[in-house]
Amino acid sequence: MDEQKRIEEVPDWVQDAVFYQIFPERFANGDLSNDPPNIEKWGTVPKSGSFFGGDIQGIIDHIDHLKRLGISAIYLNPIFEATTNHKYNATDYLTIDPSFGTQELFEHFISICRKNKIRVILDGVFNHVGVNHFAFRDVVKNGAESKYASWFNIYSFPVKSPRIPNYECWWGYGSLPKLMVQNPEVKEYLFGVVAKWTPFIDGWRLDVANEIPHEFWKEFRTTVKAINPECYIVAEIWNDASKWCAGDEFDATMNYLFRAACIDYFVSDAVTSQKFLDSIDAVRALYSPEHNFAMLNLLGSHDTERYFTLCHRSRWRMELSVLFQMTYLGAPMIYYGDEIGMEGGKDPDCRRTMIWNEKKWDKELFQFYTKLIGIRNRSAALRRGEFVRIVPPENVDIIAFVRRYKTSFAYVCINKNHSKKTVRLQVDDRITELSDAFTAETCRVVDKNIIQIEIPSRSGKIFLGSIKG
Repeated sequence: MDEQKRIEEVPDWVQDAVFYQIFPERFANGDLSNDPPNIEKWGTVPKSGSFFGGDIQGIIDHIDHLKRLGISAIYLNPIFEATTNHKYNATDYLTIDPSFGTQELFEHFISICRKNKIRVILDGVFNHVGVNHFAFRDVVKNGAESKYASWFNIYSFPVKSPRIPNYECWWGYGSLPKLMVQNPEVKEYLFGVVAKWTPFIDGWRLDVANEIPHEFWKEFRTTVKAINPECYIVAEIWNDASKWCAGDEFDATMNYLFRAACIDYFVSDAVTSQKFLDSIDAVRALYSPEHNFAMLNLLGSHDTERYFTLCHRSRWRMELSVLFQMTYLGAPMIYYGDEIGMEGGKDPDCRRTMIWNEKKWDKELFQFYTKLIGIRNRSAALRRGEFVRIVPPENVDIIAFVRRYKTSFAYVCINKNHSKKTVRLQVDDRITELSDAFTAETCRVVDKNIIQIEIPSRSGKIFLGSIKG
């Protein structure tokens, strides 16, 4: 199979998706009967070891919230059996964690999502397991005689306590022994896990993907795509991921470089609008067009401070960031609760329980998210169009660009300045008028192919149009 053929296998549906990330333990408690011991009161500030009872039934109970937002894909943090609240220390990859529900409930959840045209991707944590995983327990018990001894890099026997690990583990955490994925037996085991779950889902998000050899991921891709060619493979890589997105490993990466650029411009005022767009262009230049349209563009995740907290609860900074996220190419991802103004510092504070009392929501922010997602979902140009910068007047606080797809256009202009700005933009000479996506007002072309628009302070405009005839 040649390189171009592999690149063409990037799933087409991702271009149209708006993702919503759910940390299952903190989203909603829909079934009190499966709660772990000593759960804390919903809404309490979390500690690293806190449990609140969130589960799959809780997600099912709030599918209407996602539909109301306009979400079309869910990324779930790990749901397989593990001892922690985050489930990144797998005990059994083949079993849904009992505190989340059963496999039957998971399959029911998938069926509900499909009925509502919502796709689901799961977190694949294949770099390491927990100390309670059957293979590691056997090595602890039987030492060098264990048939699983080669599954791990044990420096000496007997295996010592996780507090003073004498084996390779993730970032020195003894509770997370690293799997030797190049071992054929380990590979066969993990690909068996993939074979079990891939038929139910629409994609895999791969944890600490840069810490696993390329050869493994190439075989992983072949295995996954043989089951479902449209399965989305997105990796957690915080920096340049171009080596993994060459066509034979990942469809995309979690676009943390996108997030960093947004923080520099919209939050920290560290760069001008032109420098911001230069940095966005530089990120896009790392990847092929096919991969760029599949990038998972995030402002926050379970591993970062809440974006609204970084904004110091400045709604205009949050809204302008979201406006760019929803009008840029790639798949935008919302971290649960960001749409209602949830706050939180670094882990574990960014993993607070979802707020379901709407009186405590930032209603204006929620309405802004809903409006923007609706605009994106209705505009082929915003979902699938090429991205072209427009040079605005010399102003460090103005961003302007156009998204073009076939006969449809979307012109976007963002004003970060504290004053109202009048901007004249050159548009395609075949366009006679554009419609303001927020107000439905018509903006007519003046002076041949020029539109003149007024943008209020710290706000943005989206103008939609198409070529007639």
